[in-house]
Amino acid sequence: MHSSAPRSPMVPVDVSGSPVTEPAESIDAHRQRELKWMALFPSVPPSQARKNKKVKKLLQEGVPSSVRYLVWCHLMDSKARALPGVYAKLGKRPRVPAFSEIEKDAAKCFPDQPQLHSAQGPLVSLLQAYLSMVPDIQYSPGLASVSGHLLLLAPEEDAFWIFASMMDAHLRPYFSTNTNQVEVDASLFSKALEVNDPVLAKKLYVQLSITPASITWPWFSALFVGTLPTEYLHRVWDIFLYDGMSYLFRIGLVVTNCVRHLILRAKSEEAALEYLIHPPLACLPSATELFSLASNVKLKDDDIRKQRVKLEQQLKRTTQVRPPNGISIMQTTSISLPKT
Repeated sequence: MHSSAPRSPMVPVDVSGSPVTEPAESIDAHRQRELKWMALFPSVPPSQARKNKKVKKLLQEGVPSSVRYLVWCHLMDSKARALPGVYAKLGKRPRVPAFSEIEKDAAKCFPDQPQLHSAQGPLVSLLQAYLSMVPDIQYSPGLASVSGHLLLLAPEEDAFWIFASMMDAHLRPYFSTNTNQVEVDASLFSKALEVNDPVLAKKLYVQLSITPASITWPWFSALFVGTLPTEYLHRVWDIFLYDGMSYLFRIGLVVTNCVRHLILRAKSEEAALEYLIHPPLACLPSATELFSLASNVKLKDDDIRKQRVKLEQQLKRTTQVRPPNGISIMQTTSISLPKT
């Protein structure tokens, strides 16, 4: 359960277990990037951060790990959501049904971070609090993966509110009993792949009969945790929290291209999915090159956003419940906050 004592962020490690280090640069250059962000925070309101070109430019230049969680707070405007005392009260609620699963996944997803393994540790406490607050969410290991990586950089309560903001803004439909949004994004990604690489798309979707969601669900629900090394991952999140889901499409297309030669030789669905979800490190370009490739992918972000919005609106209409009296009631995800 949640402890009221503050916990410090952990030391990030990559998928091989090695500590993540910043790209080599002078101490002065690193400090200058920190100062740029510290100067930006008071000058650009969080509510406007995702519309600000200066913010985007600084994100593309690279975010120092020392201020990264503050940048994520700013992009998600999570401080505005934080309610004093609520996190501690949520932690005192009875254990959620998925508690034992969360505890197991904490150790499985972060074997080199023993601080996250305990039933009283920050990862279990964070998800216990969140799932008790939003009981309609269906637990999946992706939730442990995402929240755990937030805890690598942010103090526990800050990580909780960033996580809650990310869920509301982007991820909640991925953990709903209604899987329509998962299918929508999978379909949009498959179409984007067909445009960018019809040969590879045919191999995956026709010859190997892989369903689109089998590819995108592990990527998008965990925000590429387990697919990309931590050094790459947090930089992906920097841009994702600004651009939204369309950036995950770009990263997915780059990853797919990186293992293209392996997939074309794959004899089974299982082999192809393994290459996509756990690409060999030797197949990945440098972090800098990966982001350059992502920015040059043939994809219209606005089209993806518009199509998602259009389909989301259609989904809302189809998830309405019509009782016998004909009155339409929209099904919504419940929120259960403690009384203040």
